[in-house]
Amino acid sequence: MAFGLAVGSVAVGGVSHAGPPPPCSFTLSSPQVVQSSGATMVTAVAELAGCGPGAGPYSTVACLQPRDTDSVTQCAQAHGSDPARVFVTYRHGVTYIATGRGCAAWGGQPPAPDCQVLGPFSATL
Repeated sequence: MAFGLAVGSVAVGGVSHAGPPPPCSFTLSSPQVVQSSGATMVTAVAELAGCGPGAGPYSTVACLQPRDTDSVTQCAQAHGSDPARVFVTYRHGVTYIATGRGCAAWGGQPPAPDCQVLGPFSATL
C-alpha cells in the first residue's frame, strides 16, 4: 500500500511559502511485542494527538511489515478519533516496520486532501 507524501511548503518563483498548518496531528507507535488472546503478537498504533479549532479526525491507518522472506504488510484502519491498531504474529529476531497515516477534516467537510504520513519506525524484536 502506498501513501502520498504531504508537502508543507510550495515553491513559487524560487521563494518558499509555508502552507496552512494541518488541521490535526497524529502519532504512530514503534513496533512492540504484546500478548493478545493468549498469542504473542507485534502491534503498532496510529492515533490522534490533537486538532485545531473547527477540525476533527477523519481516519487513521497503521501498517506493519515483517522484514523476512515471506512477509506481507498488514494494515488496520479506524475512523473518527478511534486509534488504528494492527497486529501481526511475532517471530523472534525479525525486523518489523511500522508506517501509517492520519487524515483530518474541517467541520462537516470532506477529508483534507493531504493526510499526515507517519513513520517509518522499525524494531528488531
